[in-house]
Amino acid sequence: MKTTKKTQRQTETRQSLTRQSLLDKETGTVYKDHGGKTRVCLVYPNTYRTGMSSLGFRLVYGMLNAREDVVCERAFLPESGGGERIYTMESKKMPSEFDIIAFSISYENDFPNVVKILRASGIPPYARDRGVRYPLLIMGGPCAFMNPEPIADFFDVIVVGEAEAVLDKFIDICNKSGDRSKLLEALKGVEGFYIPSGHDVNCRVKRRFLKDMASPLIGQQLITPHTEFSSMYLIEAMRGCPWKCRFCAISGIYGVPRTRPLTTMREEIDRARGLCTAAKIGVIGASLTDYPHIGQLLCIEGVEFSISSLRASKKAAEITALIKTKQSLSIAPEAGSKRLRAVINKRITYEDIIETSRLVLMRGIAMLRLYFMIGLPTETDEDIEEMIALVKEIRGLSKAGRIVLSVSAFVPKPFTPFQWHPMEVSVVILRRLKQLKDGLKKENVKVIHDQLKYAYTEGLLAMGDRRLSPVIESIADGLNWKKACELHSIEPSEYIFFEKHYDEPLPWDFIDNGIEKERLWREYSLSTARQICLR
Repeated sequence: MKTTKKTQRQTETRQSLTRQSLLDKETGTVYKDHGGKTRVCLVYPNTYRTGMSSLGFRLVYGMLNAREDVVCERAFLPESGGGERIYTMESKKMPSEFDIIAFSISYENDFPNVVKILRASGIPPYARDRGVRYPLLIMGGPCAFMNPEPIADFFDVIVVGEAEAVLDKFIDICNKSGDRSKLLEALKGVEGFYIPSGHDVNCRVKRRFLKDMASPLIGQQLITPHTEFSSMYLIEAMRGCPWKCRFCAISGIYGVPRTRPLTTMREEIDRARGLCTAAKIGVIGASLTDYPHIGQLLCIEGVEFSISSLRASKKAAEITALIKTKQSLSIAPEAGSKRLRAVINKRITYEDIIETSRLVLMRGIAMLRLYFMIGLPTETDEDIEEMIALVKEIRGLSKAGRIVLSVSAFVPKPFTPFQWHPMEVSVVILRRLKQLKDGLKKENVKVIHDQLKYAYTEGLLAMGDRRLSPVIESIADGLNWKKACELHSIEPSEYIFFEKHYDEPLPWDFIDNGIEKERLWREYSLSTARQICLR
């Protein structure tokens, strides 16, 4: 026992030193006295580096701390992956000491980390096992907009809406309601709030959108060198995407594309200059080539802009001339053949891909990253051969610059036309990955991909329902997705390997995202040339 306590103390000391080291390098950290305020522990269920790379997470932190009646602190999954106690960054308190624990969840594969963090904080994972002495648990983020059902039993409230549209209303209702039962009752039927414990399956929950992006960001933004966007002030230029690729959930969860005016962008850049002597700005958006002011923005003097990805197009060619960074740029052809790009509605041409790649390499960018998917609907071995030929053509444009292929397995997502389509089985995915690697092994090209188990876990949790709650617990305990399903008598094929029918109820049907299911089905039917049948 003494050894265990000593080891625990040593671990907590290391954690404390690590937290302090990270805090010392942050700009924009907020420290507040807890007295008389609603105390919110904002949790990202992954490591500090991953969580602090999320603009949404930073945004919520700034919005909450901008209120005089709220103190918000952050907590993350330890680098070790969990097990030891969790403490907040700012005051080093445990999450259980707060009034509200708010999880911001962007990826389904982080669902098991929610269980790990709650256990490490001494909090029962299931809402039904928690009394009033425990904090209120809420869930927000993209996964709350798509399909929160597999993890719904763990939360008291799920926020189905963008933070700017719902956060202040939520805090106001919390402050007025007093006890938890009154709060949950007050939130029932309010747009943007889902109460899993008392939900009527026949009632829909309407998604709340931010209608206007003209206002500057609320609150002070955290900046740290320990993120994917090292020491950058992040500004969201646009939200949503106009292109509606059939595999992509962005159009489904963010609705009609909205852009931030150039005047507001300039205001944010001035704020960034106030925080950093040399302003480094990361411009965020799903399709920045379609941001109407992108050329004027990148011409602003005294600012180093970073754009993580471009849509291959003639406009992208113009943008590459304005980008000062020489580190890396990404484009996403997604599929190698014209036929398969048409299936997924990726409206870029072979010429677009080649010309954009040529300009990126010609202008001295150190690395060109190409995003592709394997296992897309209707994919054949011939499509992989065309991918190989396309990459060889790009590599032949220049000997300069590294080319990295980032290849992911197709995962169907809610509110997309492919939500009815199954994932490809592993034997086919692995064979096609080998085909791709063999075809490029003599080229100066690096091919990287995640392990397939992560793609299947993601697919299972993206398509799942509440029957998967114990499966998530078992994955948190260290079991892989297959063994976890087997342990709880769950047949994973039911979720990810069988094609669904139009009239089959889907776990996320209760969310009203403003998208007609019939339109998605028509798109799906067009993509695979099947006869449209709406029953």
